[in-house]
Amino acid sequence: MSPRIAVVGAGVSGLTAAFRLRRRLGPDARIDVYEPGASVGGILTTVDVGGRSVDVGAEAFIVRRPEAVDLIAELGLTDRVVAPTGARPAVWADGRLHDLPRPALMGIPADADAVEGLADPADVERTRAEAQRPWQWTPGADPSIGELVADRFGPSVVARSVDPMLGGVYSSLAGDIGVREALPALAAKLDAGAPGLTAAVGELVGVSAASGPVFGTLLGGYRELVDALVAAAAADVRTHSVVTGLSRTSAGWSLLAGDRDTGAGETYDGVVLAVPAWTAGIILSGVAGESAAILRSVERASSVVVSLAFEPGSVLPQHSGVLVATGEDLHAKAFTFSSRKWAHLDGDGPVSVRASFGRFGQAVPDDCVEPGVDDRIRREALADLDRVCAAAGVPAISARLADHRVQRWTNGLPRYAPGHLAAMADAYAARPEGVVLAGSAYAGVGVPACIGQATRAVDDLLADLDRDRST
Repeated sequence: MSPRIAVVGAGVSGLTAAFRLRRRLGPDARIDVYEPGASVGGILTTVDVGGRSVDVGAEAFIVRRPEAVDLIAELGLTDRVVAPTGARPAVWADGRLHDLPRPALMGIPADADAVEGLADPADVERTRAEAQRPWQWTPGADPSIGELVADRFGPSVVARSVDPMLGGVYSSLAGDIGVREALPALAAKLDAGAPGLTAAVGELVGVSAASGPVFGTLLGGYRELVDALVAAAAADVRTHSVVTGLSRTSAGWSLLAGDRDTGAGETYDGVVLAVPAWTAGIILSGVAGESAAILRSVERASSVVVSLAFEPGSVLPQHSGVLVATGEDLHAKAFTFSSRKWAHLDGDGPVSVRASFGRFGQAVPDDCVEPGVDDRIRREALADLDRVCAAAGVPAISARLADHRVQRWTNGLPRYAPGHLAAMADAYAARPEGVVLAGSAYAGVGVPACIGQATRAVDDLLADLDRDRST
């Protein structure tokens, strides 16, 4: 009989898994995708704001990693990929705009000149002299990025350069993220005997200074990737389907919703859990207690994106966006000037801007906790943006607002705390045979990392099924 596979979760991880399964198993395989929400895509969400399609979740992918680039090529979308303009982001610190430090590795400067005028003078000199100071590193150590950089370069380098970069990617500050978790290449350099942080970062920045753009996106937003995956996977996608558990049967696996089968009694040969780690932990509780306990313990961060559409002709600062240093009195943690960053969002239409709020430990309340909170966030985003415009020497823009959308990502990202990846490896190793894990908790939070993990999960699942057939 043809294999029957259930994929739980229809974000980029689940849809990639469904697509990979279809490619590997052929047209006769039964692939059912269970999605608790009303639509597919997860954080790959493209909406209309002011008459223009914009992403209100992930908005770009790294083109120097192969996973997203290769998947897009497989789906025939390569000609839809666009690179950003030459505009550079700025950092808001001390109430004004500064150039984003470079050369740097996720905000960790390769030399003191990169943070001159941004960091405190004493920390600039501390950075400059780092290579001459005593250095000790224990291979396998996993301090937080904030701890390491503050010790070697000083706290203002963390607050004004590293925090702004990591806050946008992980919705966490540098002190909440492990070196090994977010910067494995840096940890490998240090393990291999780099004589200090400056030397290790300098080597990595030199290696990464390849020609060509770092990021890319799709002309029509991530909706194009989601739609293409759904079509190519040819799966039975079932929205509004909440899976709460698994039950092992003599023929395979059944999915449970409360105390009933959510698949109307259907039995599956294998299951892909492409859901947040803590949700996977709940689902696995009855069949893999050790794995479930680890997954349920993963801490999580929430964020809010406010997509703003301004009247055509509105003027933005000459930057691709602004990252906000820790401790500043702006409410937003970052702005993306989408119409500056992406040429296809410039022109005669509305002027598009994204404002981001929220970090680990600093969640933005929802309307149940604070009625009218979305209006407050919109007002704060506009007030912050006017201050940024004034600092850049351009007119205030808030009065030209034409449309907006507030998109909340509650518990959207796992915290990549020190030791997180080792814990996830233990959880994965303790999974029951025939059940695999995919999502942003296992190998990185970016779209390419999620695609890569989904592909590896499918490989593992099919290996499980081959072993089962051979016994």
